[in-house]
Amino acid sequence: MLRRGKEDFMKPVDLKTLLEAGCHFGHKVNKWNPRASSFIYKAVGDTHIIDLTKTKEGLEVAADFIIQLVGSGKEIVFVGTKRQASSLVKEQAERVGAPYLNRRWIGGFVTNWFEVKKNLEKLNTLKKQRNDKSVITQYTKRERLLMDREMQKLDGNYGGVAMITEPPAAIVIVDTKKEITAVREAKQKGIILVGIVDTNSNPDIIDYVIPANDDAVGSITLILSYLADAYAEGKKKAQRNQEQKEKEMKKQKSITTDQDTKATKSSPEKKDSKKEKPKLAH
Repeated sequence: MLRRGKEDFMKPVDLKTLLEAGCHFGHKVNKWNPRASSFIYKAVGDTHIIDLTKTKEGLEVAADFIIQLVGSGKEIVFVGTKRQASSLVKEQAERVGAPYLNRRWIGGFVTNWFEVKKNLEKLNTLKKQRNDKSVITQYTKRERLLMDREMQKLDGNYGGVAMITEPPAAIVIVDTKKEITAVREAKQKGIILVGIVDTNSNPDIIDYVIPANDDAVGSITLILSYLADAYAEGKKKAQRNQEQKEKEMKKQKSITTDQDTKATKSSPEKKDSKKEKPKLAH
């Protein structure tokens, strides 16, 4: 299991902040999923109330996991396509430079990666050509128009994940019930799931459960912001690890060079065993 390093720091989640954000409001009692009973505090009227101590614990554990995963050089994708979450996912992911999908889950994104990768490469190629004046001027006006249309279509679907070169190691999901296709594909490929799980969802299929209101903007914003901060911390950790690795490689190279130099100086010069015959005087 990934552990928190001493150099990692995330501010603890405050219960009062979770309360003020509305994280405790679940769905109506008649819409509950019985498997969610482990984090339901009680029912007030016709609405379930979520135990915020479980929310706090789940959020902190999930953030810790993200720091370690991203710090090890792996990538995650933020996913949230519902109306309340779409713009928030984009905002928080772009703030820290994380990949995201906020319009719709692309079917086969992880189960048919070969085709997805081709589309990502095509999008990046079109962007590069469009920004290169020496290339774009070679096309006619109509060709440029068609190119722009294709680029816009691909960018609408893949723009948020254009930077990734391989399937993510984990996916962060807002509303695991709505994004069930993403959940199923991830489970099929063994990809780790971090999810905001409301009282109408099944927490058993999620690896890192964050019990919380997945409809309120305040709740979604608070949780995504915290997880995005964890992502940023993970990137810093990855950078430190890379710098340390390069430093050690440089040090090792220097030691090897010194050893080779000493070995060359200490080795005796080879002398010709055959003595040169004296030349006859004429």
